[in-house]
Amino acid sequence: MKKMFITFEGIEGCGKSTQAKLLKKYLIEKGHKVLLTREPGGPQISEKIRELLLDPFNKEMLPETEMLLYMASRSQHTGEWIIPALQKGKFVISDRYYDSTIAYQGAARKIDLNIINTITKYATYGLVPDITFLIDLPAEVGLSRISPDKADRLEQESLEFHQRVRKGFLNFAENNKNRYVIIDGKDNIEDIQKNIIKKMSILEDSNEDF
Repeated sequence: MKKMFITFEGIEGCGKSTQAKLLKKYLIEKGHKVLLTREPGGPQISEKIRELLLDPFNKEMLPETEMLLYMASRSQHTGEWIIPALQKGKFVISDRYYDSTIAYQGAARKIDLNIINTITKYATYGLVPDITFLIDLPAEVGLSRISPDKADRLEQESLEFHQRVRKGFLNFAENNKNRYVIIDGKDNIEDIQKNIIKKMSILEDSNEDF
């Protein structure tokens, strides 16, 4: 099975972070070297940008500023961590990648997707995930899992905003069936993990490339 760049996407509270960690554990047990990372974040510079993006006090942040900060974080993340790890033969699992910008800043914030796509290609050095697991969940269910006193700036957005995010993910997944696997986030953690591992096992048995 070739080393892969695997991403997890979904709305807030969908459980993708848990599944990313479980997949890392599974791959390590199979004898693979794995880098598990997240967006925004990863390297120190990207983590500093994450603080700016998610700080609830930064409510005055404009959509354009938000999008460019995500891209800056992603550029550092991709160049410093992701591409070198793949070159060393590691599996890379990222909790979010550029599809989140398409859903959050594109579908929800209404920023022109042509602009997003152009900057994305530059910020990611043309890198595309091999497979993306979308943990799909109704927005109201995901938000109900988040404690209001711990919610970050994006988690504090309206239900309507998060519904647009979910729709954005589903629309993008529909148009990118070659690399997307949609998982029902209403299932329990164990069943979701089994579905993800089943897909990974199929890829390993077939040596299928995405």
